[in-house]
Amino acid sequence: MRRVILPAPKLIHPFGEPARDLRIHNEVLYNLQERVLSKYTTETSELRVGENFPQMHEEMIVYRNNLFFDQGYIDTFIEMARGHGRACRAAFRVEEPAFKEHAFPLSTSYTPAGNLYLADLWYYPHGPVADARPLIVNMEAKEVGYYSVPTYMASDSGDLVFHVPVRSLIAIDSWVHIFIADVVFGVFSSGVKVEKRLEEDLKFKIKVLSKALFEGRQVLECSELVQIGKNCTIDPKAVIHGPTIIGDDVTIGAGAVVENSIIGNKVNISQDVQVMLSVVGDGTFLPFKAALFMTSIMENSMVAQNTCLQMCVIGRNTFIGAGSTFTDYNLIPAPIRAMDGNGELKNANRPVLGGCVGHNCRIGSGMIVYPARTIESDVILAATKDRRLIDKNISFEESDHHGLRLGHLHETPYHKDEDEIESW
Repeated sequence: MRRVILPAPKLIHPFGEPARDLRIHNEVLYNLQERVLSKYTTETSELRVGENFPQMHEEMIVYRNNLFFDQGYIDTFIEMARGHGRACRAAFRVEEPAFKEHAFPLSTSYTPAGNLYLADLWYYPHGPVADARPLIVNMEAKEVGYYSVPTYMASDSGDLVFHVPVRSLIAIDSWVHIFIADVVFGVFSSGVKVEKRLEEDLKFKIKVLSKALFEGRQVLECSELVQIGKNCTIDPKAVIHGPTIIGDDVTIGAGAVVENSIIGNKVNISQDVQVMLSVVGDGTFLPFKAALFMTSIMENSMVAQNTCLQMCVIGRNTFIGAGSTFTDYNLIPAPIRAMDGNGELKNANRPVLGGCVGHNCRIGSGMIVYPARTIESDVILAATKDRRLIDKNISFEESDHHGLRLGHLHETPYHKDEDEIESW
């Protein structure tokens, strides 16, 4: 089968990069797409903006390069499409809970068609045709979350829930979609898949229970649910619950708690660090008592001691200073708004949501960041008596390095000078 990739050139705020180059599940999205499809495809055609679609009479799968999809979704989509024997396009019902609650808000990539929304994913058995039929894959969403929390933090019934799918597809149009793909459609979904398999697969259940009994551990701590890479140093007083994936050359200190997360290669997790339902990129450093909850951090970043990140997304090569707090809900019950795919503030459809910091940022200690606020790539925010509270989105032009005597020493790879751009 041929794989045909369509471009999605829009830059995702605040990173200043297209979705294809950002990390999902600690993997560059482009590479993740290739890996998921590798069992089906042998040839690849990647189109540039404005390039005509190849007229080839062969079996092909076509998708926009800002799509995140997991193996379960792709396997089901291709199996159903081949069963129909004709051209198909991925579609969602308006009332599908995982799509309605998490994928559709802030999106600009879906095409309305009656009571359906069409995604940019096609299957053609004999080359491209105009009349691809909508194909709905059941995401098998399950309501998961926290119950009986104060109603002012969640719904009228006091529930803070997510509709977690077993099969996932989402277009990355906003930084919030990275949070959804990594956490709700990622590590949260992994937990749901394990629970489902334990309920339905007796052989797997016996294998997990036997492994836990043999190792003398709780079920969630056994090696069947906690995958550990090579050359890792993990203190025996650390607590690790699965399903968790830990990469190579990882150090985890005493008192650290890692629960249902993805930990990349060469990550240093110090004493008493808390990592829950989060994705931690390669080369990240978490000093003592840093805390991550439902947060995604891209590669080579650092979150200093006593800093708490909840429902946030942090870019690569970024430093977050000690004692900083990213708040996640409005004290006054106003809807939380975030940037959509067109750069406009829209209702994020979440009662709680943290903030987002781009690539190559340096954020001073003791900052307080309001819900859903963003800080663009290459920004420096120095902690001063006049700036401790971030209550609006911060652009590159507002970076403190512009006014510093040695500000020219700060490299800004995501914001090239006009002279540099003209010289290319």
